[in-house]
Amino acid sequence: MSNAILSDAVRLEKRLNVLAYVVSAAVLFLVVLMRRVKLDLGADFSFLPPFHASLNALTAVILLMALWFIKRKNVQAHRRAIYVAMMTSALFLLSYVLYHFTTPETRYGGEGLLRYIYFFLLITHVVLAAAVLPFILLTFNRAYTGQFERHKKMARWVFPLWLYVAITGPICYLLLRPYYG
Repeated sequence: MSNAILSDAVRLEKRLNVLAYVVSAAVLFLVVLMRRVKLDLGADFSFLPPFHASLNALTAVILLMALWFIKRKNVQAHRRAIYVAMMTSALFLLSYVLYHFTTPETRYGGEGLLRYIYFFLLITHVVLAAAVLPFILLTFNRAYTGQFERHKKMARWVFPLWLYVAITGPICYLLLRPYYG
């Protein structure tokens, strides 16, 4: 990549990174707000938790496919898989926020070891989901702007965190499922 093209790519990445930080802050704000504010939209969204779990599980499968593609140097298929994973994650996030703004929180009622497992998975899932979002976007921005070495360095640690979040979401849902109304 020539210096002029690299310079343009870095400038574009910086603008996209600002957008990534704004989106991440807005999502974090909404997630905090949805725990305190409930809206009555006149509709029942109680059907959404299994949809959320399905989207997360699908995202995990797509992420594994993206890894498989890039390991085989199929960059085009990898790129398409990542775009789909980002879309399923965005759809999950929109649906999740809608659900939590409109539906009372479901509390876990299990006891014993399973309770500790559930809360460990839930806490790590929530903390990592919040923490990894801006890094997913920053990693994407590096690839989008053609800075593949920088993308690869970041993706090596962002990918397993994103995958962990995508896998633990459905597990938390399955553990919580008996307590939904």
